[in-house]
Amino acid sequence: MHDLSPLPQYLLKRYHGWKATSYSENAAWYRRLATEGQRPRAMVISCCDSRVHVTGIFGADSGEFFIHRNIANLVPAYAPDGQQHGTSAAVEYAVTALKVAHLIVVGHTHCGGVAGCHAMCSGAAPELEETTSFVGRWMDILRPGYERVKDLPPEQQVAALEREAVLVSIRNLLTFPFVQAAVEAGELSLHALLHDISEGTLLQAENDGRTWALV
Repeated sequence: MHDLSPLPQYLLKRYHGWKATSYSENAAWYRRLATEGQRPRAMVISCCDSRVHVTGIFGADSGEFFIHRNIANLVPAYAPDGQQHGTSAAVEYAVTALKVAHLIVVGHTHCGGVAGCHAMCSGAAPELEETTSFVGRWMDILRPGYERVKDLPPEQQVAALEREAVLVSIRNLLTFPFVQAAVEAGELSLHALLHDISEGTLLQAENDGRTWALV
């Protein structure tokens, strides 16, 4: 491999600062995590967006959350087809191996992935319809959500689709037999949240999937 480069200096400085302070002050805790393994109480599925910082939002320390991030915080439906499924693998590990008690899907406002899905489904982004578009094929997961919002006033559709990205993921989670079984046994609870990155607020979906309230 001849295409690797050294880490940028600003990141090296940040790492050395963390090692000298946060790590040094909590070295015993980090060693305990290494020797005893992780026991997170919750899995969080959130967007790759750099503005979404779930550990910061909840003040979480190392070892608290099992976190999976992808474009638009989407979960595909259960598809045991022998192919490679990163999100599904993360869900399987969290529920069956780590035995998390909570599975939290965190969407957010101003999501580029959701905006891209809206553009694709409305015909404004034909490049995303190409079979070679990884983003487009991933955003196909959200097409059912678009069908539910496409008749709203145009200025409301993208915001509504951001909520649908969370709800579609919750519905798809329940297609996984081990998720459904854990929920029915009272061993796992599902949570649907939307983070407003401008206001810093969190909305939580009620059980009917139509009502959202500030937490």
